[in-house]
Amino acid sequence: MLDERKLRQTATAMLANDKGLLAMDESNPTCNKRFAALGIPQTPDMRRAYRDLIVFTPKLGESIGGAILYDETIRDAAHDGTPFAQALERAGIIPGIKVDAGSKPLALHEGEQVTEGLDGLRERLAEYAKMGARFAKWRAVIVVDEAKHLPSRTAIEANAHALARYAALCQEAGIVPIVEPEVLMDGAHAIERCAEVTERALYFVFHQLRLARVVLEGMILKPNMVVPGLKCPTQVSADVVADTTIGVFRRVVPAAVGGIAFLSGGQSAQDASARLNAMNARYKGALPWPVAFSYARAIQDPAMKAWGGDEKNVAAAQKALETRARFNRLARRGEYTPALEQA
Repeated sequence: MLDERKLRQTATAMLANDKGLLAMDESNPTCNKRFAALGIPQTPDMRRAYRDLIVFTPKLGESIGGAILYDETIRDAAHDGTPFAQALERAGIIPGIKVDAGSKPLALHEGEQVTEGLDGLRERLAEYAKMGARFAKWRAVIVVDEAKHLPSRTAIEANAHALARYAALCQEAGIVPIVEPEVLMDGAHAIERCAEVTERALYFVFHQLRLARVVLEGMILKPNMVVPGLKCPTQVSADVVADTTIGVFRRVVPAAVGGIAFLSGGQSAQDASARLNAMNARYKGALPWPVAFSYARAIQDPAMKAWGGDEKNVAAAQKALETRARFNRLARRGEYTPALEQA
């Protein structure tokens, strides 16, 4: 029997007290690629050491309410033998798990992708729940390409349908689903085009969620901010991003949704904080859902660079991680300023 109360309580706790989420669910190939760029050995032991560094960062639980783990991590243990999921719980951080199998080419739709991983998901969710996971994440990728007239309706609907089926399976297992439809920043499209595609994608996602009978109060939405493409010649201020993003979300995201935790999606750490801050400063008390963060590189990058694979640098790396997380908690309050970066 569906326990709606438990789902609501978990979704609320994940973003309570102005906290956000830490996405530490990089796949092994992605993690290895980042290690290689910094000259860090790409081994299971080094990945474990890095994740150990994150989980045991002092005061991290003051800013982070939940952490998304990768399959290797949730099955692994910290230096003291404690499973990583339990170590997070002890730090006051709710453990979660990435469950999708990645984006694959969408058949007969060149340049577009659909996320796979539904086969066997019911059984995997039951296993993850026993390991301590209380929420899960599934990412869908929406490509914008003006020359090819992308995205197509087929790609949007295929990903929306998969997200809804995943979310329903999560709730059936007593796990809060993070629903992540990401309109990619790649390309030269203007912010207006991003707004159009984001609104359309969210419309289809929530249509499918309703058809799947997903309890909206017991889920978290992890969307992109509405921003220009990285190659767009016209970049905009944080206030414009905030106004455009909130305008889109007010039109299509139901008030019942448990919360919105934005992804960083290729933004710099400073831009991700400044834009989140602008939303909360300009619309404080005027929105039906908490507006939070679920960042990966925008929190981790300074820490990984400070660490560099050297045990002597662990304390400095943890300080960088805690600082970045704290800046984003301040952004949730509308209290972040670029001057903090200089300090």
